[in-house]
Amino acid sequence: MGQDNTDKPLGFWSCWSLTVGCMIGSGVFMLPTLLAPYGLLSFGGWIIAGGGSIALALVFGRLAARTRSNGGPYAYSREAFGDLTGFLMAWAYWLSFLMGIPVVAIAFVGYLGVFFPALNGNPVAQALAALALIGVFTIINIRGLKEMSAAQITLTALKIIPLVAIVGLAFAAGAPSNLPAFNPSGQPIIAALAACALITLWPFTGFEVVTLPATNVKDCERTIPRALFTGMLAVVVIYLSATAAVMLLVPAQQLAQSTAPFADAARAFGPWGPNFIAAGALVATAGTLNGLIFTCGQMPMAVALDKLAPSWLAATTKGGAPHLALLLSSTLASLLLLANYSRGFIGAFTFLLMMATALGLIYYVVVSLAELRHSWRGARGWAGIAAVGIVYSLFAAFGSGLEVLFWGVVLMLAGVPLHYALRPKTGAPVTRPS
Repeated sequence: MGQDNTDKPLGFWSCWSLTVGCMIGSGVFMLPTLLAPYGLLSFGGWIIAGGGSIALALVFGRLAARTRSNGGPYAYSREAFGDLTGFLMAWAYWLSFLMGIPVVAIAFVGYLGVFFPALNGNPVAQALAALALIGVFTIINIRGLKEMSAAQITLTALKIIPLVAIVGLAFAAGAPSNLPAFNPSGQPIIAALAACALITLWPFTGFEVVTLPATNVKDCERTIPRALFTGMLAVVVIYLSATAAVMLLVPAQQLAQSTAPFADAARAFGPWGPNFIAAGALVATAGTLNGLIFTCGQMPMAVALDKLAPSWLAATTKGGAPHLALLLSSTLASLLLLANYSRGFIGAFTFLLMMATALGLIYYVVVSLAELRHSWRGARGWAGIAAVGIVYSLFAAFGSGLEVLFWGVVLMLAGVPLHYALRPKTGAPVTRPS
């Protein structure tokens, strides 16, 4: 079936940059240190996490090609399991990304302190800078999908540069003698491998953002699956290569103690190397923040278009941006950010973020179950891929800790009364499991 692609603002590179840009954030710059205790065995963790994430990307791509609806995880779970499940997935998804906005903004300000030392140790200045950053990307998103897309393509291209540069530097100046032992942790191989896989799974989350604006994507049934698969492959290669490069450039003992492993590796460039990496981290966080804010506007709009949320959340500008949903989400995220700077809140905020991460793994499970339900009778190969996604997501969810998982489920179920409070009382079509 053909599509009318007239005036659809998102093409392949827009989708690819959303896929890649929402995965590669500031967190990747600390991963070599976190993985250092596990030595070369850590590459096994990358392979497990990358393989599971590729399976999930294939599942999301297949569902996007079949459903062609806005909302991504919400649309797929609603079609398979009904309105309530769909709403809960939308609620969980929106919360997880909403909580990510202040965290990423704070990380940006932390790297900004490298260039503007006056920010360091000044909570008021840090908060104002983070609020300004949220405001800038909210305005970009409100201007329209084309503006958001242009910013995302640019930032994604720029954030890859320092990672590729480190890989190139390793070929020129890396020393195999710097490589760590196979498993210096002393743990049994299976236990160490599981720990590595849990550390490396987080950098792969966020790839599915590209499925949310499906009706604004040119030839979406082909473009979104291609962007998901090629984007995920690119990120797997980048992560593996960059981790190996840092191991070649930084001695193992120093790497295990480093608070800025990529900056330490970049010292081989000269005295400006660490600043080059700090600039790369700034770009990485900015691109991630752009994607998070975009998502927090798209998800409420998708739910509102299906009459499961107030209609004003679906209002858009001429550029196709859900401006009211964006303003609501960014305002709430800004309040969370200010609360983070108040005394005594940091511990609770960190715990909420961990719950939001657990929520993300829950909707990965539900979406994979939706594909499994579709494919079980007619496409056993796809059912197998969905099963891999389910096992991988469950492994990651339980690995995050039972307490965190429990409270994440509680937070998700808080959406049940909200669903019944928001849905129209009469005349609204009810979607039941397909």
